[in-house]
Amino acid sequence: MRAVKSTFVILWKCWFIFLATFFVLTIGIFWTFPLAFSSKTFPLAYKGIRLWAILIFYGSGFRLDLHRNKELNKNQPYIFISNHTSLVDIMLMAIIHKQHPIVFVGKAELAKLPIFGPIYRRICIVVNRSDTRSRTRVFKLAKEKINQGNSIVIFPEGGIPDDESIVLDQFKDGPFLIAIATQVPIVVYSIKGLKEMFPWSWSRGFPGAVKVKLIDLIPTENLSLRDKDKIKATCFHKIHEDLIEA
Repeated sequence: MRAVKSTFVILWKCWFIFLATFFVLTIGIFWTFPLAFSSKTFPLAYKGIRLWAILIFYGSGFRLDLHRNKELNKNQPYIFISNHTSLVDIMLMAIIHKQHPIVFVGKAELAKLPIFGPIYRRICIVVNRSDTRSRTRVFKLAKEKINQGNSIVIFPEGGIPDDESIVLDQFKDGPFLIAIATQVPIVVYSIKGLKEMFPWSWSRGFPGAVKVKLIDLIPTENLSLRDKDKIKATCFHKIHEDLIEA
């Protein structure tokens, strides 16, 4: 019985990869990539990113259970943060932000992938965390993107923890330094369920409802770099408390 279940899970994940690849080769190449070269056409490119995310997410059998206790200003850029447990987190951020074109801050390693890499470099801010110059460049580019009216998505854990027992890994400073430097509000989300539904293991996982909650909206006006550790701890605590809540 376990072997049969594992076979179905593997087939389901192969289907997910097929969808992701197919829509990169179609939407990514012919829609998103050519429109992402200019700040004027990036909102149109973002529509392609959202369509890519929607088709893969719902096409793989996932459902969205979104709870927001605060309304976002469609004319205000934000720094969006959440816990990071799955590749699907990226799609969720695009799906739930229709009125806020977002730019992801992501790992430089993904930019080396064939076909996907050039698209990734065009629509994301790529960072090599071992390179000081790369980290400095991220702050410069993030400010530029925000000034163009875009919002920024950063997963403050810096990646998906290898240890699945970790509820929430330590936060990096980046999101909070950018938010303070640009005086842009931080929107704090939690994502529940994907650690179990879509783990790295090929033999485990299942489609279902993913719970996404807007926990808080934290202003950064009049904050200085001295407040960085405090605001980072506040955001960590809010997400951690929500994740362990039954």
